[in-house]
Amino acid sequence: MAQRSEAKDSLDNFPTPPWATRALVEHIIERGNERFLRSMSCLEPACGAGHMAKTLSEYFGSVIASDIFPYGYGSVENFLDRDEASETFDWVITNPPFKFAEDFINKSLRISTRGVAMLVRTVFIESVGRYDRIFSKNPPQKFAQFSERVPMVKGRLDKKASTATGYSWIVWEKNISPEPRLLWVPPCRKSLERDEDYVEALSSGPFSERYEASLKIEASQKKLL
Repeated sequence: MAQRSEAKDSLDNFPTPPWATRALVEHIIERGNERFLRSMSCLEPACGAGHMAKTLSEYFGSVIASDIFPYGYGSVENFLDRDEASETFDWVITNPPFKFAEDFINKSLRISTRGVAMLVRTVFIESVGRYDRIFSKNPPQKFAQFSERVPMVKGRLDKKASTATGYSWIVWEKNISPEPRLLWVPPCRKSLERDEDYVEALSSGPFSERYEASLKIEASQKKLL
């Protein structure tokens, strides 16, 4: 059973299993009905190969995806350098790189009009520094702890993977009282997981070729650091 740990210069590419993204909408965001989100826009600014963005498209009317590295899905841009005056979104939802998670949260809160949701390691809610910098100033409405493990493997989806790392969704909803609520995401992998979620990840087609090429580029970039 793996414990997630990354080098300081890593791009932190750990794709999110689609069922964990569906859990956000199905069990955490109080959406009322399907049309509620269908009328909204969503930005996924650390999209990787698009696993979360494609899942969000099942619910949101418009999903814009980007990443700092060209994984073959969405536009290539550094989210933290994005012009805040150029465009706003109803929601910003992502699995941020751990070392930049605070910056991602602060930026997302500034450019979103309805809400922000961040999938983070549960230990992220710890530390006095993080409390002072984020949670005391902009308390989220919901801390939603997964009751099941959410296995994430570097660079790929793996249906059979296991993990010792716990994950939570932290959600800011701007039209709701700021009093934080602690929630548990009920066991839902069985009901929300689909076989087709892993088809592209296991294929030997263009996606795999693009990803293999991206790994080589990433490795060469690290040598230059």
